[in-house]
Amino acid sequence: MNTRQEKIEAFGRLLDIMDDLREKCPWDKKQTLESLRHLTLEETYELSDAILNEDLLEIKKEIGDVLLHLVFYAKIGSEKQSFDIADVINSLNEKLIFRHPHIYGDAVAEDEEAVKQNWEKLKLKEGNKSVLEGVPKSLPPIIKAYRIQDKVKGIGFEFDSAEDAWKKVEEELEEFHAETETDKKEKELGDVFFSLINYARISGLNADTALEKTNSKFISRFQKMEDIARSKNLSLSDLNLEKMDELWEEAKVFDK
Repeated sequence: MNTRQEKIEAFGRLLDIMDDLREKCPWDKKQTLESLRHLTLEETYELSDAILNEDLLEIKKEIGDVLLHLVFYAKIGSEKQSFDIADVINSLNEKLIFRHPHIYGDAVAEDEEAVKQNWEKLKLKEGNKSVLEGVPKSLPPIIKAYRIQDKVKGIGFEFDSAEDAWKKVEEELEEFHAETETDKKEKELGDVFFSLINYARISGLNADTALEKTNSKFISRFQKMEDIARSKNLSLSDLNLEKMDELWEEAKVFDK
């Protein structure tokens, strides 16, 4: 691993390269905060994929891509005479110190839960009027639900156990099945999802990660089913559901 000095030098070199690109590269010169936004989201999801795949070399690459974007935003901020990368880092440092009084102060936090509760209380002291102020509106719904639930947990708004949370899931399922109007049924379905995500969270599971793994498994299995069909000179679109299910069962063997 690199020394602290080598890490500092590498970061300094990145800043120098960013300066060069912003001055000399036609594409980099043209970029704005807004034009980079969708690219940043794409890079973040690519990092997420690498993490789920546990591909350390790809994780290293994608961290670099995300870091480039952060440095790019700071460079544009400096051009607007608003902030630069040092302001960003110093602000982050101060926030971390303030929100960890059990490390840099006299507070006591003996476990992870105590740290989270202190964190939310300190954010309110910083001027936030609501515990939920920090939840981005543009978060994907499953992740947003998880973050909402995790944040209110920080002030004690939480089921006592996973069993209690599951009772809520069953309650919402009953209400969903009982509803017949489409609009109201959609709302009840949202309640089912929200309560199920809550149950998963309390049980130590991440619903977004679980669903993404199922998505990947389905894609892999379906594509294997397509391969099997082609090997038998069959077209899936010509088969009935029973025949496709037989191929599906053959494809499942390759998951093991």
